[in-house]
Amino acid sequence: MLRAALGFLILAVIAGVLGFGGIAALSVDIARILVIVFLLLFVVAMVMHALRGRAPPV
Repeated sequence: MLRAALGFLILAVIAGVLGFGGIAALSVDIARILVIVFLLLFVVAMVMHALRGRAPPV
């Protein structure tokens, strides 16, 4: 999921440089949503590991 967010971010940068404003804005929005979802899932996973009494894998 993080790869998808980074892919949309790169697409947004390229589209912005080439002057495609609508595509760049849409790509930034998608990347932002994916990053937020990724971070939420990461936090949930960390909390679940903490509640189980095990340290998260490094």
